[in-house]
Amino acid sequence: MKPQLINVSLDGTKTIKIKHVEQFYLDEPFHFHQLCELVWVEKSYGKRIVGDHISNFEDADLVLMGPNLPHIWQSDEIFYSGNDHLKVKATVIYFPRDFLLNLTDEPMMIKPIEALINRANRGLCFYGKTKALVAEKLIDLSKEHDIRQIISFLEIIHILSISSDHEYLASISYKNLYDEKDTDRINKVYQYLMQHFQRDIDLKEVSDLCYMTPNAFCRYFKSRTQKPFTRFLNELRIGHASRLLQDPNHSISDVCYECGYNNLANFNKFFKSIHKMTPSEYRKKALQAKRIDKGG
Repeated sequence: MKPQLINVSLDGTKTIKIKHVEQFYLDEPFHFHQLCELVWVEKSYGKRIVGDHISNFEDADLVLMGPNLPHIWQSDEIFYSGNDHLKVKATVIYFPRDFLLNLTDEPMMIKPIEALINRANRGLCFYGKTKALVAEKLIDLSKEHDIRQIISFLEIIHILSISSDHEYLASISYKNLYDEKDTDRINKVYQYLMQHFQRDIDLKEVSDLCYMTPNAFCRYFKSRTQKPFTRFLNELRIGHASRLLQDPNHSISDVCYECGYNNLANFNKFFKSIHKMTPSEYRKKALQAKRIDKGG
């Protein structure tokens, strides 16, 4: 589909809306809206698409997005089993851009906040000490009411505005090219691929979802997502492989077939084209980073 333009209702033009999510899996469609959005996925893991960026998310994922940036979070298949121990827990805060920019007329106070929102137009994923500190603040914020809740939110924005612990998600050239005519086409494709990428996928079965010929679908997909269909599918598969490679109990050949590749040569080729290193090099680096985090 095209990401749906959704209306997130607010009680006023200068306020925030906090949504607490506790459910078996994340299932909102690929969408965008006119508000800024701060997402903290306390518990869950799966696939995340923000603009033209495809990646994994896991426990404690923290992302800030500016207005009209299409996005979707989808929990991995295991969350659809109805297991009470795998429920999703997340906090989402919506707020108008002007809510922050109209707080004061003092340029020096507004400048870092304006810079943060401009950066968030590509989506910002926070990590390190910033993520840990904001997570604590979000837990406290959920207990606050009235003006104290707004004060806690502003403290979070201040932390994010002075932090360098982040990476951009969407590419610098990304533009939201979706319009209302696209109905639900891209959403259908994204949902289908995230559910079936682990097996061989024929282009015709995907193009049939959009009632298009394979050639017309490839042109359409690239015009909307700003990347070729095969590139998108490989990024989805390699993203999944990146998670599996962090578990030394999975052999590289097992990871290859688990992610939808029929042979190691193709897997190695696409992995290196995306990560600029081989799967074995990636695994070595990831395991070293884990040992450092654990103080080992």
